Amino acid sequence: MAPILAAAIVLAFIALGELVSLWSKARVPALLVAMLGVFVFAKAGIIPADLVETSTMVALGALIQPALMVHMGSLIPLSVIRQQWRAVLIALAGMVVGVDFVLAAVTPLFGFEYAVAGSGPLAGGIVSTALTTQGLTGAGVAGAVLVVPTLVLMLQSLPSMPLTNLLLRRYALHLRDAAAPRSQRRSDTTLTDPPTADATFTDRPTADATAEPPRDGGLGGGAARRTLVRLPESLRENQLFLLFLVLLAGSAAFYLGQWTGVSYSIWGLALGIALTALGVLPDKILERSNSFGLAMAAIICIVIAPLMGASIADVLVSLAPVVAILLIGMLGILIGGAVMTKLLGWDPRLGMPVALTAMFGFPADYLIVQEVVRSTGRDEAEQEALRTRILPPMLIGGFTSVSAGSIVIASVLVSLL
Repeated sequence: MAPILAAAIVLAFIALGELVSLWSKARVPALLVAMLGVFVFAKAGIIPADLVETSTMVALGALIQPALMVHMGSLIPLSVIRQQWRAVLIALAGMVVGVDFVLAAVTPLFGFEYAVAGSGPLAGGIVSTALTTQGLTGAGVAGAVLVVPTLVLMLQSLPSMPLTNLLLRRYALHLRDAAAPRSQRRSDTTLTDPPTADATFTDRPTADATAEPPRDGGLGGGAARRTLVRLPESLRENQLFLLFLVLLAGSAAFYLGQWTGVSYSIWGLALGIALTALGVLPDKILERSNSFGLAMAAIICIVIAPLMGASIADVLVSLAPVVAILLIGMLGILIGGAVMTKLLGWDPRLGMPVALTAMFGFPADYLIVQEVVRSTGRDEAEQEALRTRILPPMLIGGFTSVSAGSIVIASVLVSLL
C-alpha cells in the first residue's frame, strides 16, 4: 500500500472520531472511536496490521515531537496563570496525588512498569501518552504493558466527564439561585474571584475570561503582550519562517536533553515558555505556521501504533490494570483536588472539576462548561455570567495538567524504567 493512502485511511479513523465527539457533545471521546476502529478493523483483516507504520506518520511524529513541546510552552501566557493561580494549584495537587496513588497501589498489584505506563496518560493527554509509549519501547518493554497507555487514554474520560458535569451543574445552579434577585435587576452581571462556597453574582466584570477560548486549546492573552523582542510583522505572519523557528527551538531542546540527561520534553516546555515571554517566538507557534493539525495527527499515530501490533490477548490481559489505574488514579485526583480546594477556600463543586480536567482536557472541558451554562442559565446574561466564572479555571486546570504537568511526570517516570 502506498504511504499516502495508508495515511489517508488512518486520518479517516481520526476524523470519524472527531465527528462522533462533536455529535455527542464530547460524551464519546474522539480517540476512543479512532483507536477502537483501527484496532477492530486491523484484527478483522480489513486493513493491514502495519498500516500506521506504512503511513510514515510515526516517523513524522518522532521528528515533530520536540517542536510540539516548544509549541505547548508557547501556549502559556504568564499573566493568565497569575490570575488563575488557584486553579493551577488545584490541578497540580490533583495530578500529583493521583499519580502517587497509582504508583503506590498499582506497583504491588501489577508491577512498576504497569504503574508507569498508566501514570502519564492518566494525568495528561496525547502528548504524555506518546512520551510514555516511546519510553516503554526504548526500555525494551513489550506485550500487554505497551498497550496500557493507549487504553488509559481511550477510557479515562468515561468516568470523569459525567462526574464533572454533575458537579459543575450543581455549582452553576447554586450561583444562579443565590443571585436570582440581583440578576433580575441587572443584565450585565458577571462573577468575581475567588469562587468561595457563598459566592454570588456581582456587577463587577472580571478581567480574564469573557472571550471565547481558542479552538486549539490555547489560553489566549498574546495579542497585547509586551515583550523584550518584537519580530517584524512580515516574519510573524510568514508560516515557513515560523516553522523554522519552532523546529530550531525543538532541536535545541533535543540536544539539551542529550547533554544534560533531562528529557527534551521538559526543555521544550521551558524554551517555549521563555522564548514566547521574551517575544522571540509568537504564541501558539505551530498554529500560526499552519502545522499543528498535521503534528497532532502524527502524535496520535505514535499512540495508535502499539495497539495495531497488540494481540487481543494483550488487550484482555491489560484490562485489569487499566481499570485499577483509572479508579485508583481518579480517587487520588479527587482527594488531592479536594484538599487543595479546601485550603484555598474554593467551592468543591468547582475545585473538584478543575482537578478532574487532568482526565480529559481541552476541548472536553470547554464543551462541558458550555453545556452546563446553556442548561442552567435562564437568559443570555445569566449564561454569560456563569461562563465567566466557570470557564477560566476549567481551561487553566486542563492546560496545567494535560499540556504541561503530565509531560513532566511522564518524562520523569519513563526515565526510571
